[in-house]
Amino acid sequence: MENAEGGPVRLPQLRLDELLEELQARVDAARGTRDRVHSLLEAVLSVGRELDLEHVLRRIVEAAVLLVDAQYGALGVIGPDGKTLCQFLTVGLTEEEIKAIGPYPSGHGILGELIRHPEPLRLAKLSEHPSSYGFPPNHPPMNSFVGVPIRVREHVFGNLYLTEKRGEGDFDAEDEAVLSTLAVAAGVAIDNARLYEEAMRREKWLRASGRVTTSLMSGSPLVEVTGLIAETAKDITGAELAAVALPLPDATALTVEFAAGRQADAHRGLVLPVEGSLVGLAYHAADPVFSEDVTRDPRISAGPPRFAGLGPAVAVPIKSGQAVRGVLLLVRAPGRPMFSEEEIEPLLGFAGQAALAMELGERRSDAEQIALLEDHDRIARDLHDLAIQRLFATGMTLQSADRLIDHPGASERVQRAVNDLDETIKIIRSTIFGLRARETASQHGLRTRAVQAVGEAASVLGFAPSLRMEGLLDTQVPKEVAADVVAVLGEALSNVARHAHAGRADVALVNDGKSLVVTVTDNGVGVPSGGRRSGLRNLSERAERQGGEMALTVPPGGGTTLTWRVPLPAP
Repeated sequence: MENAEGGPVRLPQLRLDELLEELQARVDAARGTRDRVHSLLEAVLSVGRELDLEHVLRRIVEAAVLLVDAQYGALGVIGPDGKTLCQFLTVGLTEEEIKAIGPYPSGHGILGELIRHPEPLRLAKLSEHPSSYGFPPNHPPMNSFVGVPIRVREHVFGNLYLTEKRGEGDFDAEDEAVLSTLAVAAGVAIDNARLYEEAMRREKWLRASGRVTTSLMSGSPLVEVTGLIAETAKDITGAELAAVALPLPDATALTVEFAAGRQADAHRGLVLPVEGSLVGLAYHAADPVFSEDVTRDPRISAGPPRFAGLGPAVAVPIKSGQAVRGVLLLVRAPGRPMFSEEEIEPLLGFAGQAALAMELGERRSDAEQIALLEDHDRIARDLHDLAIQRLFATGMTLQSADRLIDHPGASERVQRAVNDLDETIKIIRSTIFGLRARETASQHGLRTRAVQAVGEAASVLGFAPSLRMEGLLDTQVPKEVAADVVAVLGEALSNVARHAHAGRADVALVNDGKSLVVTVTDNGVGVPSGGRRSGLRNLSERAERQGGEMALTVPPGGGTTLTWRVPLPAP
C-alpha cells in the first residue's frame, strides 16, 4: 500500500496479537452467552413439560445446578405457617450422605433469611453471614452461595439454594440473573402442576363419592361402606393410616368401625371419648382438626400405642348439614407435608357426600323396617281377627255338640279337642304379643353400657382405661350375657383399682362370631399370692353359667390380663 507520494503507508505500532486475543475473547463470550441462553430456554421448556408437582420441583433443582455450574442444589417449599420449610429436595448429595447428615432443615439460618426476606442473596462465603448457624455433623463443606425466591401468583412458594460454584469461583451477577429467570418460569410451571393436580384430585373425589353412594344405595352393610370411605380417602391423600369413627347411641364416645394402613389393628374397634380426643374434637366442633405430629399431640387420647412411625394428621367430620355422622382420621408418614387447605376442601365435599349417602341408606333401612313392622302388625291383626275368632267359634261349636253325645269315649275326645283349641289360641296370642313387642322393644345397648361401665371406673382408678370393641355386640349378644359383661367389667376394673397399683388399663370386647371375649389388662403388680379370690370366683361362675370360662394370666411386660369368654348363639 502506498501513499500519495508513492511511498509505503506506515501503520501504528499496535500489538496485533493482543487485538486478535481480545476479539477471540469477545467471540467466545458471545458464544457462551448464546449457549447459556439456549440452555436456559431448554431448562424452561423442560420444567414446563412436567405436570406432576414432585417431578416439576425435581427438574427445577436439576436445571438450576446445570445452569450456574453448582455442585449442590436444593429447593425448599415454605409451609402453611409461612415461616418454616415443609419440603426439601436436594441435588448433588448421595443417599448415604443425606442419611449421615440427619433430618432436613426446617428453615433456620441462611435458609430462614431467604424466607424472611424473599430477595436474591449471593455470598462468597456462607459462614461469614450473620444468620449462618454452621453445618451439622457429616455435612459437606460449602462456601459460595446463591439463593432466589420462587413466586407463584405473587405468593412465595419456596426458594432455590445453590452452593459451591465449580472451579473454585464465586457466583456472579449473571448467575443470579439466570436463576431469577428460571425462578419465574418455575413459578408458572409449579402453578400449572398444582392446577392439574387439583383437577385430577377433584375428579378422583367425584368418582369416589359415586362409588360410596352406589354402595350404600345398593344395600351394602355400613361396615363395608365405612371401609370404602377410609380406603378411598387414604389412597387419594397419600395417607399411611385411615380410620372411620362412628358415634355411639348416647354420643359420648366414638368407636373406630374401620381402619386401614399402618397401625390399623391398634385402632380397629377402639372407643374414643368425645371430650379430649383429636377425633372427638372434630366430631364436637363439626370442623377439621389438624395435628402437626400425632406422636407428640396432647389431644391423642389414652389407649394402646398406635401412632408409631406416623406424622401429620387431620380429623375430618363426616357431616350433612349440621348433623355429624362420624369422623374420618387420616395420618401421613413423618416428614410428609401437613394436610393443606387445598386438600381439605374436596375432602370435606367427599365426607359430606358420604354422610348424605349414609343418611339415605338409613332412611332406606328405616323404610324397610317400617314395612316389616307393618307386615308384622297385619299378620297379628289377621291372626287375632280371623284365626282366633274361627278357632274360638269352632271350640264353642264342639262344646255345644258335646252335650248331645251320649258315648263317654266320644265325649272325652271332643273335650280334649276343645282343650287343644284353647291351647292353640293361647299360643297364637303369645305369638301376636311377640310380634308387637318387637316393634317397641329397646336395644339392650351393650356398647353403650360398656362405655358407661369403663367411664365410671375412671374416677376410682385415677385414669381413663382404653376401650376397644369389635363385632356385633348390640344385636348378637343376648341380654343375660350383656348383663354379665357389664358386671364383669365393673368387678375387674374395681380389682385393678384396689389391688393392682396400675397406671394403665386396657379393656377389649370382641365378638368373633362364635364367642364373646372380654379382656381387661393392666400394668400393675399382678395378683398377690394368698389374696382374696371371692370377686374372681364370682366372675368365673358367671362365665361357667353361660357355658364359658375365665382365665387370669401375666403378659410378658408384667401386670395382669383377665380373659372372660362365653359362647354365643349362631346369628
